[in-house]
Amino acid sequence: MPRQIVALKAAGAAVCAVLAVLGDHRQLFLAGVAALGFGALVVRDLVAPVRLSAGDDGLVVTGLAGRERISWNDVDRIRVDTHRRYGMTTEMLEIDAGEQIHLFSRFDLGESVVGVAETLLRMRP
Repeated sequence: MPRQIVALKAAGAAVCAVLAVLGDHRQLFLAGVAALGFGALVVRDLVAPVRLSAGDDGLVVTGLAGRERISWNDVDRIRVDTHRRYGMTTEMLEIDAGEQIHLFSRFDLGESVVGVAETLLRMRP
C-alpha cells in the first residue's frame, strides 16, 4: 500500500473529525461517520498492508479479520473486472473461491491489477 494513500486517508479522517467537532448536530453525525470510516481504512492499511500473497500451495488473503489460506484447488476463477464510469476506468482483481469472492484494487495490491492477475494465472497449477 503506497504511504501517500494511507496518509491521504488519515488526513480525511482528521478533516472529518474537525468538521464533526465544529458543526451542528447533523454535521456531527455525518462527519463523525465519515471520520470513523476513514479511520477504519487507515487501521486496515496499517494492520494488513499485504492483502494478497501467493505460493505453490495457494493464496493467502489478509485483512482485519485475520488470514485465510485458499488452496489452488479451491480457486475457481481469476479475472480482472473493468468498469468505465464518469470518464474513469476502474479495474478490480476478482478471485472466485467457491462461495467466496475476493476483490482487490490497485491500491490493495500495490501493483497493476492486470499484472497481478497474469502472475497468479501463471502460478496456478
